Amino acid sequence: MTQNPKSQARSAARLGAVQALYQQQMEGTKLAKLLDEFHQHRLGRVIEDEEYAEADVDFFDDIVSGVEARRAEIDEKLTARLAEGWTLARLDKTMLQILRAGAYELIARPDVPKASAISEYVDVAKAFFDDREAKFVNGILDAVAREAGR
Repeated sequence: MTQNPKSQARSAARLGAVQALYQQQMEGTKLAKLLDEFHQHRLGRVIEDEEYAEADVDFFDDIVSGVEARRAEIDEKLTARLAEGWTLARLDKTMLQILRAGAYELIARPDVPKASAISEYVDVAKAFFDDREAKFVNGILDAVAREAGR
């Protein structure tokens, strides 16, 4: 099933947001510089012979900025969903950014259907991990959505 252009642009924005959040965590890049770099050089570009789909830039900006603005709240919600003895610091850094971006959408973007948001981030997880981790993303985000009343 092929996605419509708006849906595809949002999918590209989500993947880009996870990559941007990962870069921010690894390098400490300031938000304005990070957004500008992705606008100019990453979103919808060809990188290492791989063409990236045109992304919904406003949606990308909202996810990245929203995660930064609400990181403490998001991290608290995610930590509450982890198994006893687990911390966010123990999670793979890419996995953490997938969960943060997904949680942000679920708590701050009521315009995005819950099932779509969760499904999209499960797909992002599958790009980096195997099915076990994708199921983990599904479980955590579903619990966050329920707590958010969605």
